[in-house]
Amino acid sequence: MPAHKHLIIRAEVNRPITSEKEIKKWLRNVVKKIDMKIIKGPYASYVSKEGNRGVTGVVMIETSHIAMHVWDEVRPALVQCDVYSCATFSSNEVLAEFLPMDVVKIDSVLLDRASEINVI
Repeated sequence: MPAHKHLIIRAEVNRPITSEKEIKKWLRNVVKKIDMKIIKGPYASYVSKEGNRGVTGVVMIETSHIAMHVWDEVRPALVQCDVYSCATFSSNEVLAEFLPMDVVKIDSVLLDRASEINVI
């Protein structure tokens, strides 16, 4: 039976990703780190609307997706990320990828969505 794990991350960082190129590279690195396979993407777009300014990126993996949104007009910057996969992966390996952003605060929760939603 597939794993159906969903890691949800909220981070405040001093050195946020601010470009489409950077977020695509970050997404590719995470996919490689957790030993997954990209099927489409990564895709990214910078939103310049005041109050919602920042970069968004998503990559489709063989077992689901990874999505990240960075609001860079606030300090520290806000990063929201989720990793959903039907295959097992290491939450700690994903969280370690935030360290280069100079994390001020990070919270995460891992959900098991196999038969119902359970917090792990």
